[in-house]
Amino acid sequence: MGVIANPRTDAAMSTEMADAGSRPRDKISAGAPGWNVVVTLPEATAPQARRVMRPWGRLFRTDYFHVLVMSVDDPDRFLCEFGEEVDATPGILNFIAHVFPAQRTFDFATVPEFEQKAREAVMSWAPILAGSRFHVRLHRRGMKGVLSTPKEERFLDDALLQAASTGGTPGRIGFDAADYVIHIETVDHRAGLSLWRREDLDRYPFLGTS
Repeated sequence: MGVIANPRTDAAMSTEMADAGSRPRDKISAGAPGWNVVVTLPEATAPQARRVMRPWGRLFRTDYFHVLVMSVDDPDRFLCEFGEEVDATPGILNFIAHVFPAQRTFDFATVPEFEQKAREAVMSWAPILAGSRFHVRLHRRGMKGVLSTPKEERFLDDALLQAASTGGTPGRIGFDAADYVIHIETVDHRAGLSLWRREDLDRYPFLGTS
């Protein structure tokens, strides 16, 4: 059930969005609401992206090229509604490359704190992953040279494998046609995590886990 009742044609949307370019751009700050959605752009299309996302909330700039964030009330419902809007108006993806709604979020100051909180979050999904092929995918923005993407992916993969083995239902790390992907996005000192089924990734290719 999309939230826009009358989907527009791509040409009409482009015309309508053009007059959004003069509006000042917002930058995320300590006073901005904690985000639970990350939006990446294919190019400088922030005014159009704001127009697309307006039914769900306000987009904020970050310090990272073509990366915006926002907060929604219900990430799962947002994903469903945004997916239906993309179905109705595919031209939306001319302005938005990827959309990541986080089922869980946390703030962290150090690598050990990130690892502790991320491990606690992913371990709650361990029963779902039992006996399945899965992997953790981390997209890091900020903390360059401090938070290592490959190291943290391996750390969380190993924790989940150990939990599955201890529970008597070993899982496997798999990248091609995985049954599940744990998708993590960080922007500076905030992280968002979601568990996607293969069906979710097929249904919503804009999730961008690759």
